[in-house]
Amino acid sequence: MEQGWQLYLLQTAAGMLYTGITTDVNRRLQQHQQGRGARSLRGKGPLTLVFHCDAGDRAAASRLEYQVKQLSRAQKLRLVAQQPPCLIAWFSRND
Repeated sequence: MEQGWQLYLLQTAAGMLYTGITTDVNRRLQQHQQGRGARSLRGKGPLTLVFHCDAGDRAAASRLEYQVKQLSRAQKLRLVAQQPPCLIAWFSRND
C-alpha cells in the first residue's frame, strides 16, 4: 500500500527554513537531526518542525515543494503562521 506524501518545513536554531517532502515526517525529522538528511542542515541543529501537511502523491508533493521553495522568507513565515490544512487552496488565495 502506497503511503501519502507530506510537505514539511524545518527551522534551524539560526532561523533558517528548510523545505522537504517525505512519506514519514517523524522519521525524516529524526534523520535530519542525526545528520543523515540534507547536507545544508548538518551542524545547524537543533531543528524544529514548524509546518507539515498532506501533499498527495509523489508528483504533487514535488510540485508543492517547488512552489514553496520559490516563496520569499516572509511568505514562508506567513505560511508557517497560518498553518493551512491545504497548500493548494493557500496558493490560490495568495497568488
